[in-house]
Amino acid sequence: MQTEGTLLLRRSDVEGLLSLRDCIYAVEEVFRLQGQGKIPRSEILGVKTPNGGLHVKAGLLPHDTSYLVAKLNSNFPNNRTRFNRPTIQGLIAIFDAENGSPLAILDSMDVTIKRTAAASAVAAKYLARISSSVGIICGCGQQGRAQLRAIQTVLPLQEVYAFDSNFEVARIFAAELSRELKIDIEAVHNPKAAIRRSDVLVTSTTATGFFVHKEDVPDGAFIAAVGADDTHKQELDPALMASAKVVADSLEQSCTIGDTHHAIAKGLMSKENVYADLGEIVAGKKSGRVSGNEIIIFDSTGIAIEDAAAAALVYAKASARGIGNRFTFAA
Repeated sequence: MQTEGTLLLRRSDVEGLLSLRDCIYAVEEVFRLQGQGKIPRSEILGVKTPNGGLHVKAGLLPHDTSYLVAKLNSNFPNNRTRFNRPTIQGLIAIFDAENGSPLAILDSMDVTIKRTAAASAVAAKYLARISSSVGIICGCGQQGRAQLRAIQTVLPLQEVYAFDSNFEVARIFAAELSRELKIDIEAVHNPKAAIRRSDVLVTSTTATGFFVHKEDVPDGAFIAAVGADDTHKQELDPALMASAKVVADSLEQSCTIGDTHHAIAKGLMSKENVYADLGEIVAGKKSGRVSGNEIIIFDSTGIAIEDAAAAALVYAKASARGIGNRFTFAA
């Protein structure tokens, strides 16, 4: 039975309720459902301003109770220097899919960070070599930290390189996460040599020009390309995209805003050259890695079902534990 009112959850509530391992499981399951054709695909609605913009991602999530979930995130790249505020801020709204009642509103930051990392972990589980022990994280902010924690749950990483445009950020990342995860992490000033030695490469930067070159990526590598989630962002060499096996979180989005779209714009590949959506692989409709030598890229642009799966998990836990405050809009 639905409890009256809309549940309001603070960022601290969400952080306490959403573990990374649970998020990985939820994201894997929702990709499986999408691969089985049980979840309709969704698109991004967005609007830009001179200093940033707002996008909306909405999806339908089958569950014991069906949910409609919408995430509204603003993205203002200069917020840190201008206002000392986060670049990304937003809300997630959960509705009852049977009658449209607003069930919950929660802060989106922790969901966005963890579901993005969870998607990379799911992709790594199916697409990376299971013996992968060396990796590099490019972009050592909150997302980079979550990426390493998530991938560490599915692969036996023992040696990691950390690269950031701000070397001090990379140095702190290496010091703190090496203690936390009990693995060797080395901060590097230039990623080129580290990329050549890595089994796994994660790019979670705000770069607007590619810095990962085709000739530097070794055979057998798995790449989670996370940062290019808008048309002006780019991390990977278009020639690399065209020569690798590309798996998208969403084919349509990757061809519109991901690193894939830059390769298409250069005339080096087409939409038809993308091997699969991740959901097809998780559902068993297509094979993942079939050779130890193939380079596989997960073009991760961030999709609504990831937000929906994580947010629904948070809502269920909060409701069961009596966490959060309820508000009645109609009063």
